[in-house]
Amino acid sequence: MGEEQGGAHEICFGLNRTTDEESLAAFLRLFNRKELTSVLIPRMTDDEIMRIVDLLTDIMHNHLQEKEYHELFLGDKRHSA
Repeated sequence: MGEEQGGAHEICFGLNRTTDEESLAAFLRLFNRKELTSVLIPRMTDDEIMRIVDLLTDIMHNHLQEKEYHELFLGDKRHSA
């Protein structure tokens, strides 16, 4: 599976860690497509929106240092040094 690829046919979970990581990256790329989010998000409940935001925020908090959060998530290059 290549980094730029990421079709649904490449997603498979449970075989091994490497495949799971590549599949998650492909899944998130597909999930992030504007064609999907523009339809899905307006249909979500307030609770569903907050659950996703809370989950992703918790994951970043658990695995990123503050500098990484600012650089990688926010794109704030002022925290580079």
